[in-house]
Parts: sequence; C-alpha cells; structure tokens
Amino acid sequence: MGLRALRLVLAYDGTAYYGWQVQPSQPTIQGLLTDACQRLFRAPLRVVGASRTDAGAHALGQVASLVVESGLHPLAIRSALNSSLPADIRVLAVAEAPAGFDGRRSALSKRYAYLIDNGPVPNPLLGRYAWHVAHPLDLTAMAGGLRLLRGKHDFSAFCAAAGRARTPTCTVYSGRLLARRGVVAVVLSADSFLHHMVRNVVGSLVEVGRGSRRPEWMAELLLGRDRTRAGPTAPAHGLTLLRVTYPRPA
Repeated sequence: MGLRALRLVLAYDGTAYYGWQVQPSQPTIQGLLTDACQRLFRAPLRVVGASRTDAGAHALGQVASLVVESGLHPLAIRSALNSSLPADIRVLAVAEAPAGFDGRRSALSKRYAYLIDNGPVPNPLLGRYAWHVAHPLDLTAMAGGLRLLRGKHDFSAFCAAAGRARTPTCTVYSGRLLARRGVVAVVLSADSFLHHMVRNVVGSLVEVGRGSRRPEWMAELLLGRDRTRAGPTAPAHGLTLLRVTYPRPA
C-alpha cells in the first residue's frame, strides 16, 4: 500500500475556535482535524490548510491537504472524519490529489466574503456571521473605493503587523459589493491575502460608507503603504473563506 495525497474541502463555523492554525492549549480547526485524521489513519501526519483563517472567522470552502498510507475510499474517509469532528466542523469532500499537492502552496487564488448587517437593529440570526453597523452606508461610494483596489498593488496599508514578514504585493482579481435587505457583502478574490487584509479593507470601506472619507482615499492608502492611516480592523466574525482555486489537472 503506497502513499496517497488527499485534498479535503471543509466548512466550519469558527465562533468557538482560535482560528485555523494549531495553538498550544487552544481549540483550533487544524488541531481538531489533525487529531481526527491521526485517529483514523493511526499514524502521525501533517495537515496543511489553504488559508490560516482568523480566530472567530468562518469557511465554506477551506481546503486541506495531507499524505496518508491507506486504502480507504474517499467517501469512507469523509464519513469517518465527520463522525469524529464537532458538528460545527464538516468535511464536505475528500478526493485524491496529485503527488506533491500542497493545500497552501498549490493554490492559485482565494475568495473571501465579509458580511455587514446594516440594519438599525442587529439581526439576531446574523450575530455570529456579520458585523453590525447601524449607521447608514453609502454603498455607491463604497463600491467606488473597492474598485480602486483591483489589480496588483502593495497592500502594506491593509496588513497587520504580524504579517509583515512576507511580500506585501497581492493581485486582487475582483472586488464586488452586494447588498440586499440591509445586508452588505464585500467579496474579494486575489492570488493571496496578507494578515487581516480583508478585515482592514472592510474597516476602511465602512469609513468611506459613513462619509468620513472619499472613495479616492482607498487609492491614497495603497500609495502611502501606512497601516496607521487606514481604517479600523473589522471584527473577525464577519469574515468567511468562500473558495480556493487550484490548477486544473493536465
């Protein structure tokens, strides 16, 4: 029986967890998934996630990779892992992956959505998944500011201090603002994201939406590369990883 590379797609409600990455003495998605995999395959192994989602953030399409020595069918693996994991973490799919597949390094792009509850009174059904902003927002101005982020830029102005060890250049492929019945979604797709980048972009866009800043301010922030000049960091619970894309098999 040889080694197999596996690709797992997961969804989770991150409310109860300290993010994706393993942390000492704290419950994390990676930690619980690794424990479940090690019990199933009865061997130490390494689980690699496409995105290190923040504490309290969620996912509908997180991807993880691992290498195992097992003949179990992917459907049996999915069933066994879900029977072992808490109900707020689900393995949606398990598939064979090409040799050398790495959930993080092999990714081409990621898509995130950030939800804002913009009603005058917080919607109790959105409390775990959206940031309540009671002040009316100018969505046209926010959309104008969001458009200025598209393309390849240095996003230092939107990067938390903890993430400044890596290159600050990212390519934003698309940025959309969707709104319906008082709920606003900021959807960003890029080749990579800096630490807290989406949350810092949203915090700045809300400043534009409130009328405190002009839409052009977003471009000025990019050029200035100064995090202290940008808006606040939006709360983590409004953030959801929607999708990770990879090269198509040859």
